Amino acid sequence: MNTTTPSFGLGTFRLKGQVVIDSVREALKLGYRHIDTAQIYGNEAEVGQAIAESGVPRSELFVTTKIWTENLGADKLVPSLQESLRKLRMERVDLTLIHWPSPANAVPLKDSLHALQAAQAQALTSQIGVSNFTEKLLRQAIDVVGAKTIATNQIEWHPYLQSPRLVAFARQQGIHLTSYMTLAYGKVLGDPVIQAIAQARGWTPAQVTLAWALQRGFAVIPSSTKRENLQSNLRAPTLRLSDEEMVRIDALDRGERLVDPEGLAPAWD
Repeated sequence: MNTTTPSFGLGTFRLKGQVVIDSVREALKLGYRHIDTAQIYGNEAEVGQAIAESGVPRSELFVTTKIWTENLGADKLVPSLQESLRKLRMERVDLTLIHWPSPANAVPLKDSLHALQAAQAQALTSQIGVSNFTEKLLRQAIDVVGAKTIATNQIEWHPYLQSPRLVAFARQQGIHLTSYMTLAYGKVLGDPVIQAIAQARGWTPAQVTLAWALQRGFAVIPSSTKRENLQSNLRAPTLRLSDEEMVRIDALDRGERLVDPEGLAPAWD
């Protein structure tokens, strides 16, 4: 099992049925080894099928899933993860995250984190972490389990939403960050700055954006259903932007949050 979150992976949000099977299967053929799913995606069984049929040894893979808010209670978390593992056809996952903080703190954070630690102690997951946590929530989590226990905080992060305070705090605490929505639902691909850099480099706008996020120290998990995009995105870790290009992309931050579900999102920083 891997003990650190790989910097590049495949996201499966919004991919269902045969679409997600094909995406994961193709990605594994191309060399992807980090697959990210979640209970609420409704695709763990299909992800598990694609992995099982790929022939790639489990030891070479890093698989992440996320606990949905309804399963955050001390009595529900472990059984829900066991069900996820049954769907994924695995004895354990490499990383399990709290997907969203419990709305209105219905389930105390310490209960969920202690349940995650229990899952880890039972070897159901190698590592534990959080997702969509603000600085305030991250501080609370650190108070409960310590910063070293938190493998990552997976957050919406892209050129238009860079959350400098949260990022600085996580870095200060030594907490790794994973970017989801790195391409901002594709919005940044049409940005003139990113397009200009892509044209000058002979790269795609997606490669430029992913390379920028990787150079800023984030793990990225872009999804795609097209083989050419999966293959193209996979080149991003080998590309290097200049300091000047990095600064130009940094300057695109406008605090534009695209994922803000009512009744679920915390009070953002």
